[in-house]
Amino acid sequence: MASSTTRDLAGRVAIVTGSTSGIGLGIAKVLANHGANIVLNGFGDAGEIEKIRAALAAETGVKVLYDGADLMKTDAVVGLITSAEKNLGQVDIVVNNAGIQFVSPIEDFPAAKWDAIISLNLSAAFHATRAAFPGMKKRKWGRIINIASAHGIVASPFKSAYVAAKHGIIGLTKVVGLEGAEFGITCNSICPGYVWTPLVEKQIDEQAKAHNMPKEKVISDVLLAQHAIKSFATVEQMGALAAFLCSDSAALMTGTAIPVDGGWTAH
Repeated sequence: MASSTTRDLAGRVAIVTGSTSGIGLGIAKVLANHGANIVLNGFGDAGEIEKIRAALAAETGVKVLYDGADLMKTDAVVGLITSAEKNLGQVDIVVNNAGIQFVSPIEDFPAAKWDAIISLNLSAAFHATRAAFPGMKKRKWGRIINIASAHGIVASPFKSAYVAAKHGIIGLTKVVGLEGAEFGITCNSICPGYVWTPLVEKQIDEQAKAHNMPKEKVISDVLLAQHAIKSFATVEQMGALAAFLCSDSAALMTGTAIPVDGGWTAH
């Protein structure tokens, strides 16, 4: 059982969407180390997910459940919240992290891809927040953390749906922050630049092959071109910030968009 981290979230219940890998799993691990019971959500191999779930429970001593709800479906998003309330008693923390990306010039952008990105990256966060809000209001405490992006603050070409969704998430964050203020509920967005994950590692390999470039040049000239600090953020850093936003120290922070982007949006 972890002992180096303050268990300041003991007794809390946290749902982290898209948490079977990458940023979501990194956040789930940190929140569990702070004592929160966890509901994992996402797609992947059932056996691997069970290994992740069991290992996290064993390492942290908290309850860890898995819910495979398909967040593209409104009823499934609501079911994710109600199932957690039924099985763990309440939902105190919602981390809306699940998302997808697609890159295309706008005139060629498939309408179905637009609909899917808006559905998962934006609408699912609304439905989860809407479903969890009544319980949070009743208990006078709640933390909603939306994983936005530097693209929620600035734009890049060929990412119309993703940029629109992430800008929308920041707008939603502001509204929910205002509505939750008198009930002890905060809502904030984390806006990462590039975070080192298996998905990004795969992108580097693919770009290097496609453009016949060394991996180091792909990193410096493509992925981190806008980062003033030429480093990737880590999933542990995302988790640490999420844990801080859940803490009493952040009780007056709400409706904010916090860049963790190496200075990208400072340009």
